[in-house]
Amino acid sequence: MNEMSKVAVSYSGGKDSALAFYRARKSGYDPISLVITYNNSVGRSWFHGVPEDVLRNVAASIGLPIEIAAVGSGDDYGRDFESALERLRGRGVQACVFGDIDIAAHKQWCETRCHNADIKSIFPLWQENRRALVYELIDAGFKAVITIVDTTALSEKFLGKTLTRALADEIDAAGADICGENGEYHSFVYDGPIFNERVNVTFRDVMRSGNYAILPVTMA
Repeated sequence: MNEMSKVAVSYSGGKDSALAFYRARKSGYDPISLVITYNNSVGRSWFHGVPEDVLRNVAASIGLPIEIAAVGSGDDYGRDFESALERLRGRGVQACVFGDIDIAAHKQWCETRCHNADIKSIFPLWQENRRALVYELIDAGFKAVITIVDTTALSEKFLGKTLTRALADEIDAAGADICGENGEYHSFVYDGPIFNERVNVTFRDVMRSGNYAILPVTMA
């Protein structure tokens, strides 16, 4: 077991945070909570747009409590996230796990939030090959459905498809990053080795917001 064994996992519901959770646990860390940033004004998680009831069903399937971090925009976002980390520190969390891969500004932001909350930061995927990470996720048995695409970078025909090696290669062939690290797409993970059971979700009609096509996820 690692010296700083009790960790929270910054969990978006997407593939990278799921793989970071999986890797951290395999490395001997003990995840004791998920922490998810939530936009109260729209009733969904930030960036991945997942409603609270779905998030709570995900947490229940994983078997961990969930810390809903209701965060504002701008500077408030960072301060509110730090407050959530401080609450978790009070429950024994010694570090937070993040799914960042290779965007330095994102890593620095996470490190700063953790430093201010007096906990450590852990990046299990940092600077690894993007294609290899996507393949690892798929080969491990995770089921990640594409729920958001930036239509300036990727066709909305990919919405609703569950990642396979062939689909990942098709994304790459279309000129988008295979991992979606530049925001080309976001995913929702509904099954895999960190889950005790599949999360049964369904999807509503496609919505559009600016350049983004969104497939809203809801409980089945």
